Amino acid sequence: MSAIHDRAHDYAFLIRRWRKLARRAGLRMVKYAEAGGYELFYLESIQPEEAAPAIYLSAGIHGDEAGATEGLWAWAEKDPDRIRSLNLMIFPCLNPWGLVNNSRFDAEGRDLNRGYRLDKVPQLAAQVRVMVGRRFHLALTLHEDYDGRGNYVYEVASRRPYWGEQILAAEKRIPVDRRRRIDGRPARAGVLRSKPTLDLRPDWPEAFVLHFSSADRTFTLETPSEFSIPERAGAHQKMIARAVQLARKEAKSNPSFPL
Repeated sequence: MSAIHDRAHDYAFLIRRWRKLARRAGLRMVKYAEAGGYELFYLESIQPEEAAPAIYLSAGIHGDEAGATEGLWAWAEKDPDRIRSLNLMIFPCLNPWGLVNNSRFDAEGRDLNRGYRLDKVPQLAAQVRVMVGRRFHLALTLHEDYDGRGNYVYEVASRRPYWGEQILAAEKRIPVDRRRRIDGRPARAGVLRSKPTLDLRPDWPEAFVLHFSSADRTFTLETPSEFSIPERAGAHQKMIARAVQLARKEAKSNPSFPL
């Protein structure tokens, strides 16, 4: 494991890396909340290319999924000049207390990814306020699964052609999870595709908020926790890169987006 990945649960170290990258890549870093004794930040593009699609990325809502936070940073750090040209909103770690304590939950014992329909979680309400009035061509939320047997993707089936299979195909080192049911839901070749309704469940995950209020396309990327952090981070990095590539291609062919 590299020296960087050996500190994957060091939130202060993660934020220092993002601050340094923000200066190099033309990103503004903004504090939007505090939770569990930690400051929470998002980053946004300052001068993106005029035709660049608006892209939302987040990681670390479950603190025991450090391959996701590392993969998001690795993708951005690989090419700062490319990042400068994109139109991005990035939440590098939505649950700092969980990351530091290697916990799925926050300091109050809550699974934050089940709390977006409630106004009782202050840091989630603050995050949603930041997103008000924004539209995204693409939204990616990064996760990991201790029961996963390979990579898989949740795709909200809101727009064709679908991209889930192409995103998965970008990563070759970790196999695709081929189970027919994943997390109790039907899956095909690693893609769980559905179109949620407002009343589907009371405990909304982040992807639901993005789908219903902000994003044209929404994906949740999952890597299997049994693999090493460098392997999982690398898988996220490649899947993000492919999704962004698809978004740029689609935006170029549809310059009227966002509406």
